[in-house]
Amino acid sequence: MTGAEAGRPTRLMSLGLVAGPILSMVDSSVVNLAVPDLTRELNRPLEVVQWAVSGYLLALAVGLALTSFLARRFGLVPTYIGSLALFTLASAACALSPDAGALICCRALQGLGGAPLVPLAIGLLIGEGGAATGSNGRVPLAAGLAFFAAPALGVSLGGLLIGAYGWRSIFLINLPIGLLALPGAFAAYRAGLGVRGDRAVRPDLPGLVLLATGLGLATYGVERVAAHGWATPSWPVGLALLAGYVLWARRRPQAALALDLARDRARATTLALCAVSSVVLFAVLFLAPLYLQTIQHHSSLVTGLALLPQGLAMGLSAPLGHRVAERRSVRFAVVLGMVLLTVMTGLMALFTPDTPVWLTTLVLSGRGLAIGFTSQPLVVSLLGGLAPERVPDANTLFSVAQRLAGSFGIALLVTFFTTRGAATGSPLTGFRETALILAATALLGTLGATMLRLTPAPERRAGPGSA
Repeated sequence: MTGAEAGRPTRLMSLGLVAGPILSMVDSSVVNLAVPDLTRELNRPLEVVQWAVSGYLLALAVGLALTSFLARRFGLVPTYIGSLALFTLASAACALSPDAGALICCRALQGLGGAPLVPLAIGLLIGEGGAATGSNGRVPLAAGLAFFAAPALGVSLGGLLIGAYGWRSIFLINLPIGLLALPGAFAAYRAGLGVRGDRAVRPDLPGLVLLATGLGLATYGVERVAAHGWATPSWPVGLALLAGYVLWARRRPQAALALDLARDRARATTLALCAVSSVVLFAVLFLAPLYLQTIQHHSSLVTGLALLPQGLAMGLSAPLGHRVAERRSVRFAVVLGMVLLTVMTGLMALFTPDTPVWLTTLVLSGRGLAIGFTSQPLVVSLLGGLAPERVPDANTLFSVAQRLAGSFGIALLVTFFTTRGAATGSPLTGFRETALILAATALLGTLGATMLRLTPAPERRAGPGSA
């Protein structure tokens, strides 16, 4: 029985399945804002406190590597419930942490619990017969806000919480949300939503080790680039392990994460466009505060308020993008969104030290509209026509593409921004040139979007582990 057939509980299910991704995505970025407060209040050096961020990212990579196997073995909803419960309990432990060591350990548990929430919820909400889809397959506003606005909203709201109530508040706020979400997740389980588990599925231990270690070292390495430069060995070792996993998965009938979906040209193009969107989104989420605070010398409060409409625009435009894709085509919707993203990102290259905040906010909001407009049809393009048992692999591939592309994109662009700013003696020059690179990246995405199918094609049935 699908969520649609469950009738009245559907709204409760949607609430439970939307809350998890919001918690996970917001927590991925918001703790960065609290690092100065943590250093001061816990009386530990930055090198130690930074592990509250790095430990989370490493655990997130491990959890992401495990997601597909856990979903196939135990089922989508049971894995989601377990992940949500672990994340909520770990949040409480983070808020109560007496010292840096305890906080780092609890953050690692948060990462393990948070990693599966986004890919699992994508399938449970947006997949065929999902809890959040109506009879016409249209995704409501709540799901759009969850998947596409949470990263931007987290930066703004997290800064406000830390400023008003201290760093423990960013963990305490997770408790009521997590507890309210659990009944909806259990309702989804009772309704029989999602793929059931298959106890015959066996863990691919070598593959899991290669995938988890590779993702962990790659993401950790690029996070350290700003402090230690590209000479750090973590990221190339991580990429080498991921390459080793690709070779391993091609020979395994039940790989930890099946990669054969990427052999389909349209789905490979979709994953590449997801990566492009992630680079353009997350790089600007990093650069926009630098512009507002370093170049224009605005306060953290003004910066947070200026960024807030961008996140709201992303969430509001996601259902609109789906509607356009239904009426015209997926290709039309994505190309239109990418064109708007190219133009609005290019306008950032015209910013000056005297650009009014309202104009900056307007341009950033236009970018938010474009990303939300593009992202929803991309998810539909990736999942459309897939057999239900393939959804966990597709969702995990989507999350891996986003995470790796976002991490490496930010590291490369921050390096360029810093180098050009130092060479010219003007941070504004570095910002403008970085904005032009991002606009060119979005333009490449526009060209790539023309290769998408008009509508998602059914999957060719093959062995689950074929590559």
